[in-house]
Amino acid sequence: MTTSNRPPRLTDRKRAAILQAAVAEFRAFGFAGTSMDRIAATADVSKRTVYNHFSSKDELFVAILLQLWEASRALEGVAYDPARPLRDQLLAFLAQKLRLLADPGFIDLSRVAIAELVHAPERARVVMDKLAEKEEGMTTWMRAAQADGRLRAGIAPAEAAHQLQGMVKAFAFWPQITLGQPPLDQAAQQRLMEDCVDMFLALRALKP
Repeated sequence: MTTSNRPPRLTDRKRAAILQAAVAEFRAFGFAGTSMDRIAATADVSKRTVYNHFSSKDELFVAILLQLWEASRALEGVAYDPARPLRDQLLAFLAQKLRLLADPGFIDLSRVAIAELVHAPERARVVMDKLAEKEEGMTTWMRAAQADGRLRAGIAPAEAAHQLQGMVKAFAFWPQITLGQPPLDQAAQQRLMEDCVDMFLALRALKP
């Protein structure tokens, strides 16, 4: 049996259960209202087992934030292609972005991180800043398209990237985070990304 096909070890399963329980507890009670005892009970493990994996509540919270960072890191980079239509390139990027935003686990982790960012910004700031760095790929893409004379240069590349991604998040991230709305279904995702890309290019694209 290859290593990739080997089932997770008991210790790995317990660690995953602890992280899952911690997400639920932090989401329900916040960082201050969550105890290691509650996390152990929710994970159905002993408190000693929790401490064997995580030496403190702070370390456990950081592990959750790093899970969020790893999920975002899975997004592929956006490489500008001068021979490909701008619309096709932006739709391809937003399709993978929406797959991440529609993942319930990503939404749960984001709720925990954002809530703690509000109450204790020093605890969550480092990882949240790393998440923001993942959107640098789109900034690089915008800069290349401007240099190629296909996008208007009257806006900073970072602002252009923020405009496009902000339109998407207004419907496919913030309502789910703040109002508990369900993720968009496939048809709604398709309509959203087409509308956002078409509106963006109507304003920003230069006609050949």
